[in-house]
Amino acid sequence: MKKNKISKNWINKQKRDIYVRQSKVDGYRARSVYKLIEIDKKFKIFKNGMFILDIGASPGSWSQYVSKTIKNSKIISIDLKDLLPIDNGIHIKGDFTEPDIQEKIKENLTKEFDVVMSDMAVNTTGVKNLDSIQTGELCKEAMIFSKKVISSKGYFISKIFMGSTFNEIVALGKKIFKEVKVFKPLSSRKESKESFIVCKKIR
Repeated sequence: MKKNKISKNWINKQKRDIYVRQSKVDGYRARSVYKLIEIDKKFKIFKNGMFILDIGASPGSWSQYVSKTIKNSKIISIDLKDLLPIDNGIHIKGDFTEPDIQEKIKENLTKEFDVVMSDMAVNTTGVKNLDSIQTGELCKEAMIFSKKVISSKGYFISKIFMGSTFNEIVALGKKIFKEVKVFKPLSSRKESKESFIVCKKIR
């Protein structure tokens, strides 16, 4: 009974959510696209001809945005789940943290990435500090990997949760990149502890 109540509340919340409604109008697969749109507006990241890695891509709204708005872009998306095709996209199904999957990404490199972006998060347990730590580990792994595959002026964008690993992630960002900013988009739900770290220019 309790589970049904939670499901009903979630459905009602989704119906009231303007970004959920807008994503249907705009033809995007998820409301999360508006977070990336806000990040792009603020930091002016995406330009024509970019080569982009999208980690934790499913259902694919971030890759969709890039494909729709950037001419001659090339996107490699990675996720544990299958992904509907994206124009100019290659999808790799698997666990990004596995070395063989990271090798597959490298095998598809035609040049260094201009942007590495990650909306990865663990399946939430409800224990906020644990979720924050585990998602923080994914962010760090993506950041360390990006160092090997990103261009000298490239951008790294990742979801992070406010919590015990926050300062550690920002410190790692500053060690790898020259410019590090943290930004919470308006489209991120108020009750959510998520923010996004935006890093630029490899040291």
